[in-house]
Amino acid sequence: MTDKNVSENSEQQTHAEAAENTEAEQQQQSQQQSAAEAEATASEAPQTERLNELELALTKAEAKVKEQQESVLRAQAEMENTRRRAAQDVEKAQKFALEKFAGELLTTVDNLERALQVAEQEENASSNFVEGIQLTYKSLTATLEKFGVTAVGEQGETFNPDLHQAMSMQESDEFPNNTVMAVMQKGYQLNGRLLRPAMVMVARGGQAGVDTKA
Repeated sequence: MTDKNVSENSEQQTHAEAAENTEAEQQQQSQQQSAAEAEATASEAPQTERLNELELALTKAEAKVKEQQESVLRAQAEMENTRRRAAQDVEKAQKFALEKFAGELLTTVDNLERALQVAEQEENASSNFVEGIQLTYKSLTATLEKFGVTAVGEQGETFNPDLHQAMSMQESDEFPNNTVMAVMQKGYQLNGRLLRPAMVMVARGGQAGVDTKA
């Protein structure tokens, strides 16, 4: 074998060894890269799981806050309703606390009205006596009005079954049908609440009847 052949063989062997080394290095790099990717994937899994846990906890916390807010709003609404009902109860109590007392006074008013009617028809009645009854009657009715007690039932009014009690009905050419033609006893209200209805005589004209139902 000549020196030339020996040199060529040596060079080929060198190239082969270099190629083997390069391939080994590439394999090693590939293995290192795969290991790094596997490690990265393994490290990402706990992070993703932790992130999911945090998102779930946040969702639960938001739901809890919303529930508490709704609970607070309901409590506020209930308190407002309770306050409003209490205020209405107090207002009603103030308005109608005198209902029983005022009802008892109506008998006195009726007696004074009858006394005035008799005194005004009596020829020998003292003017001072009549005037005294008138003053007492006016003072009492003014006091009742001051506390919300007002009379209902006037001649000429349209009959109202919510305020009037029809004691009788009579044909009349003077008054329209279904009209109060006479008041036998006045009715009274206390702040809009009926204490007693007015006892009235109702005109009945033509063929139409009187509406005595509420």
